[in-house]
Amino acid sequence: MTLQGHPSISPPRDELRPAQQLRGEVTPPSDKSIAHRALMATAIAHGQAHLGIRWPGLDVMATLDALRVLGADIGDAVAGEDPEEPLRVHMRGLGSAHELGRLGGGEVDCRNSGTTMRLLSGLAAAACGPVRLTGDDSLSRRPMERVAQPLRRMGVEVTTSEGRPPLLITGRRSLTPLDHQLDIASAQVLGAISFAALYADGPSTIEVPGPTRDHTERLLSWLGAAIERREGAERASTVTTIQGPAVLRARDLTVPGDPSSATPWLVAAALHPGASLTVRRVMLNPSRLAVVDVLRQMGAAIDVQAAPDLDGAAGEPIGDITVTGGAELSAVDIRPPATASLIDELPLLAIAMAGARGTSQVTGAGELRNKESDRVAATTQLLDGIGASVQELPTGWRISRGRPRAAVIATQGDHRIAIAAAVAAWTGLATGVTLDDAACVAVSYPTFWRDARGLACLA
Repeated sequence: MTLQGHPSISPPRDELRPAQQLRGEVTPPSDKSIAHRALMATAIAHGQAHLGIRWPGLDVMATLDALRVLGADIGDAVAGEDPEEPLRVHMRGLGSAHELGRLGGGEVDCRNSGTTMRLLSGLAAAACGPVRLTGDDSLSRRPMERVAQPLRRMGVEVTTSEGRPPLLITGRRSLTPLDHQLDIASAQVLGAISFAALYADGPSTIEVPGPTRDHTERLLSWLGAAIERREGAERASTVTTIQGPAVLRARDLTVPGDPSSATPWLVAAALHPGASLTVRRVMLNPSRLAVVDVLRQMGAAIDVQAAPDLDGAAGEPIGDITVTGGAELSAVDIRPPATASLIDELPLLAIAMAGARGTSQVTGAGELRNKESDRVAATTQLLDGIGASVQELPTGWRISRGRPRAAVIATQGDHRIAIAAAVAAWTGLATGVTLDDAACVAVSYPTFWRDARGLACLA
């Protein structure tokens, strides 16, 4: 499941050039947001289950390894003989018919995965022993008080290093119910509190200022928790209520395709003349399809076909997305609250903006500065390097067309920046792109370069 030993998915060493054509089909890796949550929820559920995860990236593997450290009952993780078959993970949850399971303690290296660290913080809130969560240099710079503060209000001892990792968490067997308002819309913080709320002695309520992904609510409800999500009184927020204590029931699950991993192909096909590309078996959760709405607003021809309802997909809709190229894209203005639902896709949408007629703008995306890199700065540096007209703003950017040129791109080890730069090259927005770290795409999309070769983007 790594790049080693798989020449077809090894990163390219040569300069990336404009693609002559962009046609075919591609199936992206399983959605990592759901994979993280499914692994953690099954670890504490009652019963056993098989989880199918297609080409898990390094972030998901960090969660799987972290759960092993904490004592989760995980059998062999087996890949099928067919490369297209998902990784099969057999897990026996630690729960009983009367209570949620409780993991042990220990030191956990979350590597580069902020999702692993934040969600595990909530899970560790009811662990039997102290848990110390660490990460690499990039993760160690990311803010964690937004998770630590609500957990403390639930009675959990949480220590940070001036608001950043490492985190030392000492859980309790029963937590105080929480009524909490998040300062920013964050599905990771919402997920962390939701996991902790499963162990609370009564209902907990979390209000989020604006739209955010609902994967935690869908998954926990599908596994048997009493959880409700509704619009806030001002209709500009969402309110999630979890009834604790809750017992989860383990269920077999095949994690559907990742819309964020589909986005490079959607953007590339929208920009490439004559393109015709279909992304198969991708999750169609409405909270994750804002990128389709934006591309349609810009003028892209996109068709979405939902598959019949499928059991075993954590309550998530699945289907195919087809993009037909050739239309000239127009500028777009993305501002709050829409920004929050596009946070992972914004670097790629910046590439679409660089190929559009007129001046596009993004504001309210300050959260990008706290990702694997400062993605506001990294994205504007990428676009400036390839010749686009770009202005960095405090919480976003302003972009219009420029004159394409070749560039060497410093990815800063950030998978989203590397993938965005590749799309810029293949669509002719750059005459050539050389990446300083092409292998970093494996964090979220281990088969990105293989899929690019299958679509004739690479020789």
